Amino acid sequence: MKLAQKYNRVNLITSLIILVLSGGIYYFAIHYILTNKLDNDLKIEEEEIVASVHEYHKLPLPSDFKDQKVTYLKLKEGESAERSFSNTTYNNPGEKETEPGRSLVTTVKVGTQDYLVTITKSSLEAEDLIRLIFLITLGVIIVLLISLIAVNRFILNSLWRPFYEMLKQLKAFNLADQNEFSVQHTQIDEFRELNQSVISMSTRVRQDYKELKSFTDNASHEMMTPLAVINSKLDTLIQTEALSDRQGELIEDVYLAVNKLSRLNQSLLLLAKIENNLIKDEEDIMLDVLVAQKLRQFNELFIANGITLEKNLEPQRLYMSKYLADIMLNNLINNAIRHNKQNGQITVHLAAGKFSVANTGVDKALDSHRAFERFYKDSSSEGTGLGLAITSQICNLYNYKLSYSHEADRHVFTIKFQMPV
Repeated sequence: MKLAQKYNRVNLITSLIILVLSGGIYYFAIHYILTNKLDNDLKIEEEEIVASVHEYHKLPLPSDFKDQKVTYLKLKEGESAERSFSNTTYNNPGEKETEPGRSLVTTVKVGTQDYLVTITKSSLEAEDLIRLIFLITLGVIIVLLISLIAVNRFILNSLWRPFYEMLKQLKAFNLADQNEFSVQHTQIDEFRELNQSVISMSTRVRQDYKELKSFTDNASHEMMTPLAVINSKLDTLIQTEALSDRQGELIEDVYLAVNKLSRLNQSLLLLAKIENNLIKDEEDIMLDVLVAQKLRQFNELFIANGITLEKNLEPQRLYMSKYLADIMLNNLINNAIRHNKQNGQITVHLAAGKFSVANTGVDKALDSHRAFERFYKDSSSEGTGLGLAITSQICNLYNYKLSYSHEADRHVFTIKFQMPV
């Protein structure tokens, strides 16, 4: 969940709870005030009745006005009643309907006779006023919530726009590109500080990357020259007739080690270029044609190792670097030959969106979690351990999915492509 959404949700829920609680308190407060006013009116009517009895020594006439009714009931000797207020109903004679009301029950003494006095007033106007206040309060709550939603959606989104713009640029940041960060003007101190920090960080990272790339290129270039000289001298030395068998074996070991170091240097340099997307010669290629050509190139190795080739190639068009496609196929097919057994089999299958190379070999399966790690190889392998790592990096570059499985006695490497639009 995004920070703005989380903030909006917490803000709205908190506001809603506060408004509902305050609205409820407000409603009950108004209800209490209006009820207290009705009780005061009933007390005034009671005082008028008591005053009339004291002055005239008799009860006023029972009344039944528009919103008030007074009744008397003679109490028996020894009978009494407590003074109390209560909610009741009031029969409106004019409207001929029953309305909510408030009543006061009290007693008054006329001479030696006690009377039960019931004063009832209609509370319809008070209830209507409370209902109106409640609706107004509810309307204010709804308007306020809508306003909060609008403010959070438009104003806060506008305030957060510099952050999301910077985040978008960070996601698209590539060391190999020369595009600089574009900073949106903002009055928020935190966002200005974030923009300055990101620009400063990108400047340092680009400088470090430039220095590292320069060191790698220079180191690779400088290593190639002495390696080439060593190879040349070893070639000359091997052709010398005065060498003994032991000397020849030692020179051959050195020769093989130098060749392996040269291949390792080239592979690491290629990996660095692939990881930094420095190979840009993408074009439309027919993978089935390229696979057929590659299999013809390896035909002598198939024959020399007694390997039986089975192939099923369907047309497949890809948009990628032909150079990297050649390396990818070369690594997979060469891996299938190198780790095969004498008189083994290799099956190459190319269908829509899927390419697989399966080869016979040792019964033990590879570690599928480490098969594409750098320098991961069998102890008996003479390779650099970078072939599958390079293939994996090429697939990652183009969002292809490379996987390994061991089926029966076959090791299967499968690539699933993203089909061109």
